[in-house]
Amino acid sequence: MRPGRKAGGGRRQAAKPRSARSRRSPSPASRLPSPAFRIGHGYDIHRLEPGAGVTLGGVRIDCPYRVVAHSDGDVLIHALCDALLGAAGLGDIGRWFPDSDARFKDADSRELLRTVVRELRTRRWLPVNADVTLIAEAPRVAPHVMAMRERLAAELGVDAGAVNVKATTAEGLGAVGRGEGIAAHAVTVITRR
Repeated sequence: MRPGRKAGGGRRQAAKPRSARSRRSPSPASRLPSPAFRIGHGYDIHRLEPGAGVTLGGVRIDCPYRVVAHSDGDVLIHALCDALLGAAGLGDIGRWFPDSDARFKDADSRELLRTVVRELRTRRWLPVNADVTLIAEAPRVAPHVMAMRERLAAELGVDAGAVNVKATTAEGLGAVGRGEGIAAHAVTVITRR
């Protein structure tokens, strides 16, 4: 038998195109339920300039720099806010607290975090844990890590053991490595209550 021929001598019919209905996404009723846990990632970076200190993780640290920012420039908390908002599908910190809004000029970032946590709770999400990483050449934060963990845990409403704070340098690479800036990453898990 030659290709393209059916038994009995007839030609195969070309497959019919799928209807538009079969190409649509599943109906809401057939979608999987929302997961009980979600993961979020956040990032923030700010310039540094000569000054009298920085605030990181809600803790004031004396050093010869200051963060250039609209609010207090706490990159750890800003990254954490972004991670929480992202996990809940609520956008990012810039949408909630734009630097064009005078209400947030010199704002205490702990207040921003409190607002984010409140918004999550109204949507029945609770923070489970947080892992934040500071990337900076200075200041050295090791003596302040436990205080940062305790402050962040209090704002999240979790045990200090559920919050990890660590720091690394950029090994002299890029603007952060040259000491021109300070950055942070945060990863968080939230759950439905």
